[in-house]
Amino acid sequence: MANAPSGRLYVVATPIGNLGDLSPRGRATLAACAVVAAEDTRHSAALLRHFGITTPLLSLHGHNERERTPSLLRRLAEGADVALISDAGTPAISDPGGELVHAAAAAGIEVVAVPGPCAAIAALSIAGLPTATFAFEGFLPARAAARRRRLAELAGEPRTLVIYEAPHRLRAMLEDCVAAFGRARRAAIVRELSKLHEKTYRDELAALAALAAREPALSRGELVVLIEGAGATETAPPADAELERVLRALLAELPLAQAARLAARIVGARDNEAYRRALALRDAAPAPDP
Repeated sequence: MANAPSGRLYVVATPIGNLGDLSPRGRATLAACAVVAAEDTRHSAALLRHFGITTPLLSLHGHNERERTPSLLRRLAEGADVALISDAGTPAISDPGGELVHAAAAAGIEVVAVPGPCAAIAALSIAGLPTATFAFEGFLPARAAARRRRLAELAGEPRTLVIYEAPHRLRAMLEDCVAAFGRARRAAIVRELSKLHEKTYRDELAALAALAAREPALSRGELVVLIEGAGATETAPPADAELERVLRALLAELPLAQAARLAARIVGARDNEAYRRALALRDAAPAPDP
C-alpha cells in the first residue's frame, strides 16, 4: 500500500495593521488547513473570527517552536495541511517560524508561500531612499555596547539599511546611528504602517535624532528605520585604525594583556594581532619624565 501524500506547510502573511490587507488566497488557505500555527493564539483568534474562519489554532512562538515542531511535522507527514502565521506580517522575518520551515523542508515536505504584508518591504517602498539593493538587519542588539559595535560594522555598507526598532529604544538608537554614520546620512522612520496614525519622517539622521528627543509621539507604535547606504567616498574606518584607537583608550587604564583581549573582542580582531599591536604601541610610547 502506497504511503499517503504528505500535507503542505503554508507560510501565510497576515495584516500588519489594516485587516483589509489579508489576501483572498490567505483567507482561503487559513480556512482550508487542518490547523493554524500562530505566534499568539489570542491575537490570531481575533483575526480568524473577523473573517469567519474556524480552523483550530496552535501556539508556535519563540519559546516553544523547537518543542512543537516534531508534532507538526508528524501531522504534515500524515497528510494534514498546516498554516503558519505570526502576529503580523510574514512569518520567519524577525518573527517565529523559521525553525519549522527549515525542518519541514529538510523532511521533504512542500513549503508554500502565501505572500502578503511585510513591514520591511512596505516601509522601503515609501521611504524615498535607494531600493535597487538593500540590507535587512531586523532588530539591532538591545544592549547599547553591542548595538554600537554592530552599527560600526555597518558604517561602510553601501546598501540601504532596513531596521526594526522598539519604541523605547528609538532615541538612543538614532543617536548611535549619528555617531556611527555621521550627521548627514539620509534616513526615514516609518511608524504604524497601514494603521490609522501611519506617518513617515524623512530627513538627515541628526535631524531625526533631534526630533525623536523632543517628540514623544515619534517613539510610539511599530517602527521601521531606513538609512541610506554609504556613498562611494564614504567607507568604514580601516580595521587597523579602529583596533589602534580602542587599544590606546584601554592601555591608558588596563594592563597590556587585558587591554589586548578586550580590544580584540570589541573590534573583532584576533587576540594575537591585538596583543602584537598593543606591544608596538607600548614600545612606541614616550618614556615618562623622571
